[in-house]
Amino acid sequence: MELALLLVSMAAVVLAATAVSDRLHVPAPLLLVAVGAAVAYVPGVPTIHLEAEVVLLGLLPPLLYAAAIQTSLVDFNANRGTILRLSVLLVVVTALAVAVVVHWLVPSLGWAAAIAIGAVVAPPDAVAATAVARRIGLPRRVVTILEGESLLNDATALVALRTAIAALSGGVALAEVGIDFLRAAGGGLVIGVACFLLVAWLRKRVTDPLMDTAISFLTPFAAFVAAEEVHASGVISVVVAGLLLGHKAPIIQTAQSRITERITWRTVAFVLENAVFLLIGLQLDWILEDVSESTLPAGRIILLCLATLATVVVVRVVYMQLTWYLRRSNPIPASWTFLLGWAGMRGVVTLAAAFVIPEDAPHREVLLLVAFSVVAGTLFLQGLTLPLLTRMLHVPPPDPAEDALSRAALLQQAADAGMKKLEELEYDDHHGVVDQIRARVDQRTFAAWEQLATADGEETPSELYARIRGEMIDAERAKVLLVRSRGKVPSDVVSQVLGMLDIEESMLDAGAQAREGVRSGSLAFTAGRSCDDLAAFPATDTVADPACATCLADGTRWVSLRQCLECGHVGCCDSSVGKHATAHFHETLHPVMQSAQPDESWRWCYVHNLTG
Repeated sequence: MELALLLVSMAAVVLAATAVSDRLHVPAPLLLVAVGAAVAYVPGVPTIHLEAEVVLLGLLPPLLYAAAIQTSLVDFNANRGTILRLSVLLVVVTALAVAVVVHWLVPSLGWAAAIAIGAVVAPPDAVAATAVARRIGLPRRVVTILEGESLLNDATALVALRTAIAALSGGVALAEVGIDFLRAAGGGLVIGVACFLLVAWLRKRVTDPLMDTAISFLTPFAAFVAAEEVHASGVISVVVAGLLLGHKAPIIQTAQSRITERITWRTVAFVLENAVFLLIGLQLDWILEDVSESTLPAGRIILLCLATLATVVVVRVVYMQLTWYLRRSNPIPASWTFLLGWAGMRGVVTLAAAFVIPEDAPHREVLLLVAFSVVAGTLFLQGLTLPLLTRMLHVPPPDPAEDALSRAALLQQAADAGMKKLEELEYDDHHGVVDQIRARVDQRTFAAWEQLATADGEETPSELYARIRGEMIDAERAKVLLVRSRGKVPSDVVSQVLGMLDIEESMLDAGAQAREGVRSGSLAFTAGRSCDDLAAFPATDTVADPACATCLADGTRWVSLRQCLECGHVGCCDSSVGKHATAHFHETLHPVMQSAQPDESWRWCYVHNLTG
């Protein structure tokens, strides 16, 4: 009962602190560490010792897997050089630099223990860095690099730690270190691919979302344990399996399974990520109590903690600046490079790895405090100052308007592919089904384009549809609930109908969320493919007071306006009743139009279905 009460209390604290962090505009990891440290000194709260096995086997695999399946393999591959340099070379450099500083301050530790604590504090944490980065809106490339680095750097750190521990117990040859690393990396890669192939084979044959999600829960633990059993890297195995399964999910899973898995893993990651930082704070009281019995002077212990914290911060920032020139083919702006260097927050893996250090190691209690100091210090020093630095360096966050434009362009291309397939199909349509299909596809595509509308205070057709349909669904649900209360219809049937209404309502909500924040600022398209027509017709200044002459003549209203870049004709968009811009293309075959809306300079090629 005491254990159950403790778990329930921790869950309640996690939820409350996370909710409060939103109101205080403070990253939840920082607040939870502070709350945990304060709660540890509350009378009656039991002392909680965070065991290494609990973190490395119980928490690390699901956290890595949850991050891996959401990480874009395409983006990961595009930045693989930077990611590998950070996750391997920087970890080794940091571990050696910390070892030199620690051995210089406390020579009695010995080189093996110094390298061990260096390996412990070297890897930044996957959860801490990306939690802060996403909250303050760092560029997606920066977040991708931080995610990729923190997915793989634990493997390098744990191999280095294992080598140092072996040296503590009797020595190890340099050749053995190289072989151990190759076995860990190569074995983890092979087992991760094998797990991916097995799970992919199963998923193609399992269509039940519940069974598929159960397989998903088993995957990270199976991949981790299988790799560790052969002395390979369980971290790399889990990451490889997660990256490949996330990349292939649209092919090997059903739509329902993907939706169920996505929601389930987001929930699991939310609970575990925040619980981890609460657990970190709860370790403070007993770590300080053990350090109070150390034979080292208090001043030397404080100096050791501060020097180690300074070393991990400085080494990372300097390393990022020195290796900036290596990214010539796909360079990162200097301001982004500095932020990557500053976003080196440590987390639970650092603290858990410290517990792996043998109990008979010299001054082990001090090494645990060093690890805790680096975790807490980087979280508060870098986590609290990262938003300020981002503003000072004028690093732009992802532009929701450009995202909306990319989403609309991609949906348009998908819709065109679907319509092309519709023309190829053979069918006898005596009931007007094809017209219904065309109308539904058009409504979905038009809604995406309408998210770009800059007409303040004016309800677009898709917004009007969402509002009316939402109120209708509320009435429909009320009627179903009334019928359910009479007990005349089987509960399974009622649940199915309610589920159908929920799915339709969630689609309306998703459209509303996608539109939030889109209308502010200017809008231009800066990424994507190009074509000869887009190259031939660059963006230009559109007419000052645009109007659709045909709409004015017909007495109809438009939603947005588009200007032909070949002749200057202005017509209404496809969400408007007349669709006069597209009609102009069909009449003249002028290929490229540009948005004539205020502060919008994006273009659309009718011939190649590309945005410019």
